[in-house]
Amino acid sequence: MTRLYLSDDTSARAAGADRLARAWADAPGVELVRTSSRGAFFLEPMVEREMPAGSGMQRAAWSNVRAVDLPRILAGSDGTPVSQIPFLAQQTRVTFANFGVTQPLSPGDYVAHEGGRGLDRARGLSPEGIIAELKGSGLRGRGGAAFPVWAKWEAARTTAADRKYVVANADEGDAGTYCDRMILEGEPYRLIEGMLICALAIGADTGYIYCRQEYPAAARTIQAAIEEAEQSGMLDFKGARFQLDVLIGAGAYVCGEETALLESLEGQRGVVRAKPPYPAVSGLYGRPTVVSNVLTFATVPSILTRGGNWYASMGTERSRGTVVLQLGGRVKQPGLVEIPFGATLEEVLDRFGGGMAPGARFKAVQVGGPLGSLFPASQLGIRISYDAFAEAGAILGHGGIVIYDEETDMVELARHFMAFTADESCGKCTPCRIGSVRGREILERIQAGHGQPGDLELLADLGDTMKTASLCALGGRAPYPVLTAI
Repeated sequence: MTRLYLSDDTSARAAGADRLARAWADAPGVELVRTSSRGAFFLEPMVEREMPAGSGMQRAAWSNVRAVDLPRILAGSDGTPVSQIPFLAQQTRVTFANFGVTQPLSPGDYVAHEGGRGLDRARGLSPEGIIAELKGSGLRGRGGAAFPVWAKWEAARTTAADRKYVVANADEGDAGTYCDRMILEGEPYRLIEGMLICALAIGADTGYIYCRQEYPAAARTIQAAIEEAEQSGMLDFKGARFQLDVLIGAGAYVCGEETALLESLEGQRGVVRAKPPYPAVSGLYGRPTVVSNVLTFATVPSILTRGGNWYASMGTERSRGTVVLQLGGRVKQPGLVEIPFGATLEEVLDRFGGGMAPGARFKAVQVGGPLGSLFPASQLGIRISYDAFAEAGAILGHGGIVIYDEETDMVELARHFMAFTADESCGKCTPCRIGSVRGREILERIQAGHGQPGDLELLADLGDTMKTASLCALGGRAPYPVLTAI
């Protein structure tokens, strides 16, 4: 019996993985194992098998596979060792180290690849000891705000309350981002472990995973993993059981903002709250709540397993560890990349993106989703770190990178960004609610050929007002893609 490995990730299935699985379902001598994804989406559907290598075995891969390719895969003569695929070989994977290898809902696979070690170590530490490891690691939130994780945990730990909460923000709404979805679908126990470590540190007994409506497969997988974790005893500690539930959002982009998410969790309309107080002090139902995105929680187990100093040894002085980037748009090799902070945008596009798609010429690249700035070719030397992006008036956001070519209509793109903000504004504050509509109207007038002298200056003034007076990043960041597009 020959065992073949095929990703069950949504992107792999969109590329034809399920068609392969159906075509080979009754193939004699073949056992097909569905795994997490390596994130090299330009190679999907990719099929792997174990092959002899020296005194041991290694995975070999066949890319862009069709059903008729089964005989040559079984022959095993022309596969590429996975370790020699440049897109993967040049990465330094921490959070995504096991992706493409493990079965998503196999606790045995998870434990066999260091799963649970971080939680085991955390159980032997005091809450202060856990937070000290996070502080030493330099981990900052991966959802966009980049707030030091340890400080949020410490605030929640030291705030007295009858109950505390841990909330995973899985409302991954930025265009071009998918790493949270990959974790939910590919290694859900890693997210659960990170949330449990946080619960031990702050003294929480209840957690929620707020999953975006557009992720049905991810929601099913994480729910199944929670049920398995309950049966296995993974959620038991201190003589009680950690209560963990999944809630599905209703499709509002603004619920990616932590306070709007909490309003939604409470059954209210998803509207941004004024801060302070911050959720770590007064969050869900007025209790201390740590809200972090999926990627942040999923990084915590590796830090507890190997130590904060180990994690801090990678990256730059103010941006420690690894950054997870998601390449998309008019690039030759779209996919997920995890490397230490510090590489330039140009290096990432060349080394991992493989350059522009055939026939396309570079025009601009956007980093950080629909609220992120656009960079022309002259700015590709910027280093991927929090401080370098802040100095450039930009954000890393959730690590989404979208490349545009010469055929992109930048006026339409600018209009689209402002229209997006107008559609998704929660309406709580006037600068965002009214400013985004007025910005869209100005751009539509320009687009129709009825632009007036001073329109660009008016857009700039409008943008300054939105930046300084909006309650949250939706309004505060909305002008950046529009002004940089101009």
